[in-house]
Amino acid sequence: MSVRGVNRIIVAVRDIEAAKRYYHELLGAEFRDANWTGAPFGIAVAIAWNVGIELCAPLPGREHDSAVSGFLTQHGEGVMNVYFDVADAEAALARATACGVACQHALDYSQAEIDAHLGGLFRRYQEFVLRTTAQCGFGISLARIEPQGSTG
Repeated sequence: MSVRGVNRIIVAVRDIEAAKRYYHELLGAEFRDANWTGAPFGIAVAIAWNVGIELCAPLPGREHDSAVSGFLTQHGEGVMNVYFDVADAEAALARATACGVACQHALDYSQAEIDAHLGGLFRRYQEFVLRTTAQCGFGISLARIEPQGSTG
């Protein structure tokens, strides 16, 4: 499977603009809005690739029924998911499946989608969001994300 490390953490927050300012001041995080990924789930999304943080907050009017609402109600603000960088996402998913862990969401972006939505930063972006919260207390995602210019 070859886990290469942590790609990023997802932090659930109530006020995404305040959180962006805080992490920018604290860590120098340079956020890119990625609301196109979260809108179907009722969340605003901002990613700082330079420090490995993704912020998620309920969209206005979705405070009680967004993808992060339950987490915020139960745990408050904090780390909700960890994305592990893997060399082979399918092999990593097969290993998780063999351990009885289900995949709840999968993405494999085309280069056109990467260029349009991720600023062309990557030549490959594939992820599997696993159903691990009950076992781990947070979500685990497996991601094969290859920057432009990398050899794999």
